[in-house]
Amino acid sequence: MRILIVEDEQTLAGQLAEQLRQAGFVADLCHDGSDAAFLGATEPYDAIILDLGLPGRDGLSVLKEWRSQGVDCPVLILTARNQLHEKIEGLNAGADDYLTKPFQMAELVARIHALVRRAAGNASSVLEMKGVRLDLSASQVWYEGTPIKLTAHEFRVLAYLMQHRGKVVSRSELIDHIYAQDFDRDSNTVEVFIGRIRKKTHADLIETVRGLGYRINE
Repeated sequence: MRILIVEDEQTLAGQLAEQLRQAGFVADLCHDGSDAAFLGATEPYDAIILDLGLPGRDGLSVLKEWRSQGVDCPVLILTARNQLHEKIEGLNAGADDYLTKPFQMAELVARIHALVRRAAGNASSVLEMKGVRLDLSASQVWYEGTPIKLTAHEFRVLAYLMQHRGKVVSRSELIDHIYAQDFDRDSNTVEVFIGRIRKKTHADLIETVRGLGYRINE
C-alpha cells in the first residue's frame, strides 16, 4: 500500500516514512503544499498524511481542492493545530482523521492501517481466504496454519489483492500501489511476485485473468 507524506519538517517526514515502511507500506515524501496538491490529484495513493502549515499552500486549502476534484483517498491531518475549532474545520473540509503533534508513532501507524483497511471495506486487520491468513498490522502471513516468509514486495502484492478480493486488479494498478514514486519500476516483476506467492501458498490462490490482471476470489 502506498502512502503520501506531506510534511515540511524533513526530519520528521523521514522518520514517518521509515516507520511506515517497516509496517509494510511504501511512502512518497512531499514538503510543499503546491507539490502536494498535484501529487494527491494525479497519483493513486492508499492514504495521505497531511500537515496543515506548509510552504507554498496551506494544507487545508489543498485538502479542499482534492475533495472538490473528487479525490476520495483517505486523509489523516497531522498538525500542531490542536484547537477544537481547527479539528472541526479539518474534518469538515474532508479529512478522515486528525492527529495532533506531539504524537506516538505507533498510534499514527495504527490509524493509517485503519484508514486503508476501512477504505477497502475491511473491518478487521486480519484477512483470511483459501487457507491464507494475512495480518495487515503485523505484516505476517500464514498458510494452513504455518507461518510463511514473504519479501516486502510479495507481501504488498498479496495484501493488495486480498483487500480487493473479487476484483480484477491490473498489473499497472499493482505497480502503482507497491512501488514508491521514485522507484525504478519494472512491470515484469509483478508476474514474478505472483509466481512466488503461488509457490509459497498454492497455485489456485491468485487467478490470472487474461489481458486484464489478477484476482483472488473468496
